[in-house]
Formats: sequence, structure tokens, C-alpha cells
Amino acid sequence: MKKHILLLALLTGLSACNDDFLEKLPQTSISPEAFFNNEGDLALYVNGLLSLPDMYGIYLNDQSTDNAATTGAVEMKVIMTGSPSAQTITGGWDWGRLRNINYFLDNYNKVNATSEVKAHYAGLARYYRAQFYLGKVGRYSDVPWFSKTVNPGDEELYKTQDSRAVVMDSVMADLAFAAAHVRESVPGGTPGKWAVMTQYARTALYEGTYRKYHPELNLQATAGKFLETAASVSAEIMASNKFVIYNTGKPNADYAALFGSQDLSSNKEVILGNAFDQTKDRSQNVNSTVFGDYEQAPSRDLVQTYLMKDGSRFTDVQGYQQFGFVKEFQNRDPRLAQTLVYPGWVRAGDPSPYILRLNKNFTGYHQLKGYVNSTDNATLNSMDVPVYRYAEVLLTYAEAKAELGTLTQDDLDKSVNLIRARVQMPDLKLAAANSSPDPVMAQKYPNVTGANRGVIFEIRRERRVEFAFENQRFNDVMRWQAGKLLTAIPEGLYFAGLGKYDMTGDGVEDIILIDKSKTIPAEKDKEKNSLGVVLIYYRAGAIGEDVTVYLKNGNAGGTMVTETAVRKFEDPKYYYRPIPQKEMLLNPKLKQVFGWN
Repeated sequence: MKKHILLLALLTGLSACNDDFLEKLPQTSISPEAFFNNEGDLALYVNGLLSLPDMYGIYLNDQSTDNAATTGAVEMKVIMTGSPSAQTITGGWDWGRLRNINYFLDNYNKVNATSEVKAHYAGLARYYRAQFYLGKVGRYSDVPWFSKTVNPGDEELYKTQDSRAVVMDSVMADLAFAAAHVRESVPGGTPGKWAVMTQYARTALYEGTYRKYHPELNLQATAGKFLETAASVSAEIMASNKFVIYNTGKPNADYAALFGSQDLSSNKEVILGNAFDQTKDRSQNVNSTVFGDYEQAPSRDLVQTYLMKDGSRFTDVQGYQQFGFVKEFQNRDPRLAQTLVYPGWVRAGDPSPYILRLNKNFTGYHQLKGYVNSTDNATLNSMDVPVYRYAEVLLTYAEAKAELGTLTQDDLDKSVNLIRARVQMPDLKLAAANSSPDPVMAQKYPNVTGANRGVIFEIRRERRVEFAFENQRFNDVMRWQAGKLLTAIPEGLYFAGLGKYDMTGDGVEDIILIDKSKTIPAEKDKEKNSLGVVLIYYRAGAIGEDVTVYLKNGNAGGTMVTETAVRKFEDPKYYYRPIPQKEMLLNPKLKQVFGWN
């Protein structure tokens, strides 16, 4: 007789972790009475639950968003360009990690230790459980809530889903407990009180805005309580005076330093860092991807989101849609040139300014965030990663207050404007933002209304810019009910047509686009620029033609284009994933969600 896959997962599935310990789980080898004896046992188990993202996971996860173009078969793109169903989307319904967490929570009280000790470790386990369920709710909305270890034969294995409201109330209770009991002082690289608090605020903001902007849930009336929690928890972190925005007065370097440091342990902006550990596969993997033929390239839409250096909107500049690479990087928010390769950037090991590689199916832009500009292999693979940054706390506070309608200029001055000050950008002014909402942002987010409409747009801009390629954008787009943004096929660099172009900003041409009918000459026959350097040749044309660069208007120019497959986003269906059909067959009590079949 077949068994529900959930049963199999809860019995035998073990999630990946950073310690071999959980691969030999106590329940499979020794009794809980024999294992749970002292604080060392609690620490051993909970440390086995630690799961922090590595550099690859953070910096290369925007492929599902409007921040990047990709030739990869990422799930969201496959859904929007195909015929998805519960038969074809089968991943995600796994519960092994939850069993590991609940087994601990069922047994930790057996330890002979003080209440404070036991509450600390229980808080960490509940923090991990909250993270686990937040991922499940984000994918399926309604899911079964299991607060204890489920054993073979238990009828609970075959129950239906609990409502999103019930599950998220339980998630918030877990985080509240964790915030109250997890210690502030913990071993480096492991979550302590303030990391838990940051996750608490993040979760509250996510759920509050999700409920506000998703009428299909019928939970809009309850959005406010989550937003109030997001604001109050963020305010508590801010009031602790434990953290500051990293700012040494170097506006063109401080932001980038957060993503290229070998030691973030003393950085006062980093609430939780993932320290490099080669033995645990926490190594940097960006260098081998963003400058190769990997299927990710930053989008032109992201580039156009950054403000001008004086705080004005780039999209208000006349003719901005026809700006080439050099011009569009002039006088911009310094974070643009600390996130993407800019004209004149010099790559380690090469004395000359780097010239962008243009490849068909890509945008032409190159990502810098997470890239380590060094030729030393030891340095390349020894970077720490910021998991939680204080900048997120400040933006969570500002967004929650704006959505609640209680935001003041003082709130902005102690949140968003501290982040802007790092790169010497002008302050965000509440009255000015609300009196003149950005029409481009208004088109992107038509469901934002009310007196704070303009400032909400600017806070969303700030989030996109500050956290580009830090694995935040997808959840932001989902919670804001902005999925239609993902239907626009990402575009890249603009070229007016065939001819020569300066790509380094020195006024001297570096590349040449030739017609598709022509052959790229042999090296000895290639034209040189005024500096005596051989031009880089590309054959330009339309998608499908035998060329090396795809342009929107073929050899007549336009933006670089990446694909032609039409994307569609069914609202609200595509905000969720179907329960795999085989699960529905094995457990008839499960109910399919939002039109999936």
C-alpha cells in the first residue's frame, strides 16, 4: 500500500544541514532519554539545525525576478511560459526538516538544565520552525500545521491543510517566544536574539503586506496587526543601539565592502553573518558565474530604478530610454556602480579598463555584488556573507509605518535617510514624495493608493536598490501583488545601431557592431582605435538570426534582448504553487489551491 509522501518524509527524510549529527538522528539510534541529558546535547542538536545561505544562494537568486535575465529554467519563468499543472510542478512538498525540529521540541525538556537554558534552545528551534513554515506558506498559503513529531500510523498525517491564518498565528507565536528567550550572546555565525528579532520583523512585514494587497485571501482586515508588529519589533532593534549603517565616509566603497569582506564579525551593520568555512561548503561562487557564460545578467529595468546622484529620478531625464552604457552610469546613485560593472572599472590582473562581454541571450550588464576583484584564489574563496543587515531593519520600519499611514519625516530620518547617507544621497522627503508620485512606479504598482502612495513607491525603490541580488526581490514582488512585472522580458544595453562604441568612458571606441551579413575579420585585419587597441567585433541582428548580439530592432539597433517566449501571469493563481497531484491522490483530504489542477 502506498504511503503519503509526507509520512515518508517525516519518518526518514533528513534535510541538509551543517553538521553530520542530524544524519544520525537520535530517534533512529538511541532513545531521547539516553540523549537529552545536558546543555551540550541541546547545543549539539540545535547547531545541527543551522542552515545559512552561502554566497551562491544569496547573490545568484534574483533569476526569478525583474532584476535579471536568465536562460535558466527557473520555476517562475517555466510557469509563465508553459502549461503548468499539479502534475508538472512537483517540488516543495517536503517535511523532513520539520520533523527534526519538532523532535527536538518534544524532547528538550528532558534535559537537566535551568529554565533559561532550555528556553534559549527551544527558542532557536522555534525560530527555525517559523522559517520553515514561512517558506511553506509563501508557496502554498494553506498548509498542515504540525506542532509535534508525527509517528507512523498517526491519523494526523492524513489531515487537511490548516488555514493560512492559523499557521501564521502559530509562526508569529514561535517568533515571539524566540525573541523573548534566545540569548543575545551566542557563538559567531549562529543566530542570537537580534537575528531572531530581524526575522520576526521581516515575517510580520511580509504577512502584513501580503494580506493587504492580496484580496483573494480575505484577510485584509487583519493586515494591520502584522504591520504594527513589524514596526514595533523594528523599533525595538533600532532602540537597542546595537547596530549602525556601515559608513566610513567612502560613498563609492562602503556599500560594496559589505559584500567583499573576509571578516564581517565586527561590522556593526551585520546582525548575522555567514562566516566562510571551506570545510562546510560556504564558499564564494560568484566569480565563476557572473563573468562567464552563466545564465544570469542584470536587467535594464533595474538600472533605470536607481536615482540620479542629486536625488532626482533617472526616468525623468529626457531621452533616458536611448542612453548607452556610459551615459546611463553618469551622476547616478553610487550603489549602481557598486552593484554592477561600470564604465572604467578595472578587473584585477588587467591594467586596462574592463570592456563588457556581449553575449546573445544576455543583457550585456555584469553583476559586481558578490564578486571578489582579486587574482588570489585564497581571497576569492574566503568571503563572509551578511545574512541579516541593519539596513533591512530600517527599511522594514519605514515600510510598515508607511503602510499603516503613520509615517513621519522623523521616521524617515532615522531609517531610510541613514541608508542614503552612506552613499551621500539626498534625504527622502515625505511631503515631496507624496506630492509628486513617480509615474513609472505608479505604473508598476497600480494597487498602491492613499496619502502615502508616493513615499511607498520610494521605499520600494530603496528596497530594490539596497538589496539587489540579495535574494529579497522575489518575495517583495509576491507580497506586493506585483507579479505582472515578471511578464516583461528583461532587456539590456542600448545601442543606436551598427557602428563603434565607447564602453569604458574614455571617449575612445572599444567595440564595433557589424551587420549579420558580414564576417568578423581575422585578428590581423581587425580595425584598431586611436589608442592602437584592436576593436572587439560583434555581429548584431534579431533573435533567431546567426549573430552574436541580439538587438530589439535587429541591425537597426535598440536594447539587447534575451528571448521571445511570451510570458503570462495568472492572478492570483501564480502567486502560489499547486500541491503535487500525487499528494492529492495519496491524501484525499488535501485541497488544491487557487485554481490549480
